Amino acid sequence: MSIPTGAQGLPGLAYPEASLKRLSIELTEKYAGTFGAETVHRYVLESYTALLRTAKVRSHLLAQTTHFVNERLTAVAQAAGAAAHDLPEILYVCEQNAGRSQMAAAITTHLAAGRVHVRSAGSVPADRLHPAVVTVLAEVGIPLEDAYPKPLTDDVVQAADVVVTMGCGDACPLYPGKRYEDWSLADPSTLDLDGVRSVRDEIIGHVEGLLASLERRHSAV
Repeated sequence: MSIPTGAQGLPGLAYPEASLKRLSIELTEKYAGTFGAETVHRYVLESYTALLRTAKVRSHLLAQTTHFVNERLTAVAQAAGAAAHDLPEILYVCEQNAGRSQMAAAITTHLAAGRVHVRSAGSVPADRLHPAVVTVLAEVGIPLEDAYPKPLTDDVVQAADVVVTMGCGDACPLYPGKRYEDWSLADPSTLDLDGVRSVRDEIIGHVEGLLASLERRHSAV
């Protein structure tokens, strides 16, 4: 871990937007004792740039960057043992993070009711969620209003206990001691609405099985 330095070191750094400078200062204070200002600055700019590549509408970009960089910094701290890792961490990865992995993450969060922590990412993230995915999850009472496609980063893989891939090829790095699963699911972008519903129902079955296995493992410990 970096040795924390004061937020006063940030004004000389170059930011594309003043809001990012403010975010770096806020996060430097939040993670004081775990990350230094330079580390936080780097993660803020990397996260912002990664999301900017696919953003067509920038009105939510700062909020998305704030969420994304917090998730990444928390993941790094967890992997290094500098932050609590009290819940099983599940990472869902597909190619665009616009359909399958987003559905799996939302369904898991809904069904687990706080028993696990969930992240999702894409090897080649899209600029928005597939509209049909939002529709079919709303049909079963699961909202996706705040979800957005995110790029796959090494830090979230390192923090995960279970990594579930869905058609992302070899993009996901392998680490010893982690549980990996690959779910063979059709890409919602190629399907009509009934086809996307079928994928949703398949994912529900997979998630129920995964949560049950995690419960059994926890009970056996």
